[in-house]
Amino acid sequence: MNRRLFTFAILSSVMLFGCDNTATVTAPEGEVAATETTATNSDPISIGYSDWPGWVAWQIAIEKGWFEEAGVNVEFEWFDYSASLSAFASNQLDAISVTNGDNLVNAASGSEGIIILVNDYSNGNDQIIAKPEFASIADLKGKSIGVEKGLVDHLLLNSALADNGMTEADVTLVNAATNELPQVFGSDTINAVALWQPNANQALSNVAGSKALYTSADKPGLIYDTLAVSPTSLAANRAEYAKILLVWDKIVSYINDPATRDDAIKIMSTRVNVPADQYSNFLDGTKLLSLADNKAIFEKSDDFTSIYGSSYHVNRFNIDNQIYNQELDIDKLIYPDLINQ
Repeated sequence: MNRRLFTFAILSSVMLFGCDNTATVTAPEGEVAATETTATNSDPISIGYSDWPGWVAWQIAIEKGWFEEAGVNVEFEWFDYSASLSAFASNQLDAISVTNGDNLVNAASGSEGIIILVNDYSNGNDQIIAKPEFASIADLKGKSIGVEKGLVDHLLLNSALADNGMTEADVTLVNAATNELPQVFGSDTINAVALWQPNANQALSNVAGSKALYTSADKPGLIYDTLAVSPTSLAANRAEYAKILLVWDKIVSYINDPATRDDAIKIMSTRVNVPADQYSNFLDGTKLLSLADNKAIFEKSDDFTSIYGSSYHVNRFNIDNQIYNQELDIDKLIYPDLINQ
């Protein structure tokens, strides 16, 4: 479920919108209502998606033919996550499945993605795991913690420390690639690690008695997974994206319905070659969000209950960690109109 890869460089912000504080998109003349059932876009909308439950969920609609039923011509392209970011940046994709934090990194490098949907927030799949002798985050003061600096679980660790009255100055960070952290955790010099599933389960297996002291479930809304669209594609295909959002709502209902949940998990787990029972656990650590949920999340506030507030927080984190050197205008990268219509 390798959905995150922050870019380590000092980047300059290039914003392509007007001077107000809300992302705006001009609808093309003769736009067709979102309730039509025949595709109005002759060229398919290309959307990159990758291995994270909130994005693998699109596979259900693909296999069920729900996009055709909705009358939208869309093509989902499967990527390793980092490759999808590169494809979007080089204009090979119209839209991308991306964390709100990584969407800011893209924007800072001049590749703007406008968030029109929040698929989910991480609800336990991101974890701070410690060896058996540590019972709390506070116990890690003065200890060594393995983390891939600048990635989203560095952000999670930062929040865990703050919630316990600590800062990074109170611990020693040991930088390592996330997929190497389960092995790093076995070292006598490492007391804890910050990482996401399935790496978290591997770390727990590698050190008997180890446990998660803090997870993304302790900070709902810190890590949002989204659908972000290029400004050009959104302006040209606004009605089609509205249909895609309605299909998303159908997907969430299908997964959450006890009568169809097993079939949903089978489709998703098959896509990523993971046993269905294991995938069910991963899905439990991901809070999928319906369109009704999105209406609340797209309300502007400084809290993590809002995509705005969460992104404001990540923006400051990115500046503090020199991922880019100029704060972005977050409101320009979020478009609530489709959710609210």
